[in-house]
Amino acid sequence: MKIRILAAFILASLLFAACDDTTDSIGSSLTADEDKVLVKTDSFYVATRTIIADSVLSRSVIGSLGKVKDPETGAYLTANYMTQFGTLSNYKLPDAKYILSMQDGNVVADSCDIRLFFDKYYGDTLSVMKMTASEMARPMKENVNYYSNFDPAKEGFLRENGLKKNKSYALRDMSTDRYVSNSNYYPDIRIFLNEPYTDSNGVTYNNYGTYVMRKYYENPGWFKNSITFINNICPGFYFEMKDGLGSIAYIRNCELNVYFTYKDAVKDTVLVGTSTFAGTEEVLQTTFLKNDMKALESMANDKTCTYIKSPAGMFTELTLPVEDIYRGHENDTLNSAKILMTRINDKTTYSQFNFGTPEKVLMVRADSMYTFFNDNKIADNVTSYISSYSMKENGYLYSNISSLISDMNRVMKSGMAKDSAWKEKNPNWNKVVLIPVTTTSVIIDGEEKITRVMHDMRLKGTRLVGGSESNNGNVRISVVYSKFNK
Repeated sequence: MKIRILAAFILASLLFAACDDTTDSIGSSLTADEDKVLVKTDSFYVATRTIIADSVLSRSVIGSLGKVKDPETGAYLTANYMTQFGTLSNYKLPDAKYILSMQDGNVVADSCDIRLFFDKYYGDTLSVMKMTASEMARPMKENVNYYSNFDPAKEGFLRENGLKKNKSYALRDMSTDRYVSNSNYYPDIRIFLNEPYTDSNGVTYNNYGTYVMRKYYENPGWFKNSITFINNICPGFYFEMKDGLGSIAYIRNCELNVYFTYKDAVKDTVLVGTSTFAGTEEVLQTTFLKNDMKALESMANDKTCTYIKSPAGMFTELTLPVEDIYRGHENDTLNSAKILMTRINDKTTYSQFNFGTPEKVLMVRADSMYTFFNDNKIADNVTSYISSYSMKENGYLYSNISSLISDMNRVMKSGMAKDSAWKEKNPNWNKVVLIPVTTTSVIIDGEEKITRVMHDMRLKGTRLVGGSESNNGNVRISVVYSKFNK
């Protein structure tokens, strides 16, 4: 039998084995004695522990705003939010001669607001929260990595005498019945900017919208794209929590809206116009967090389990037994290596208020846990993997990380051949970290392709089986080897 054909049989047998836990007779059931492939299975203990992430790269399509108390840890977490606003290419306002909103012969805006739209949240929708919307003095730069512990106020990014607007709100607006009467209602936090505004040149306008409109008629080129708009007109706004406790809104979209009245030149009718500048993933949006590190450290010291918590909370570190896996199998092929990270169900009285279970968890090498995100990498199923929470498994299944194990073994052997102290100098060589993430994707030829992997900036968390003093069992890696019988 040709080796190529035989390899195809081996692959088919492994796919079959993934659906059947019984692998004892795989080798003898597929090949004749003269061509027999020996297949062996084994499992090994995996050491796990909780590590604390003091900060994560704050780059996400979802922003968080609010303050809550974690019912599990008693720790307070505050989430502040920054966004820039962009324009459409070749943005235009009506010719100034058609604008009917005028004051002393000059164009003015009827009104102006910022709206922070959210579709999901954590906490009590009736909790009264208070925040301050502050004008940025300069834009945050696209080529700089900002982490979740970055403070724009302390770093001088807020305009000292710029626009500041206090806003009290609850996630459920009880002043309107839209929340329950309209199925298309998209809840938002609305901040009006209708007070007099003085720009950095000392010019005062009746509101912020008037400033935006007059700058357009002064130089339309500043509005030709998002970059020119951000650098010349509006560097962005920072939304900082000042008071209140009990809710966090997950901001999906935001808008800077300028309202005005104008005359339709063709129909000769009066219209109300809205000029919208959107905060989208094309412009910078960041969440900045204040975490109770002492509370997190106390949880991390719990050796009976491990934790994954977001945003910027705790990750689970795994030490993969690479040398044990290859000991006695140096000439075998490692066909598969499977790990199930089982979730510990919470049955305490406060469990209904706990953070949600992370939907997706990235497995990445410990030495790459920052560069993976900084370099905008995508899980490649070779050195990094994403698993979605499975209710059936009650956990996160990484069905085959054999490529990762093989690569770790190769790098270790190469390093040790050059330096006998290589392992001591590279203590993370066989370690990976589990990190809650969100992803964006596109459909290509009917298949979903992940295009971006980001830290999950929502309140998520769970306990996992593991830890050095686990009373729920241990984490094990199941492997399948094969070799030709000589």
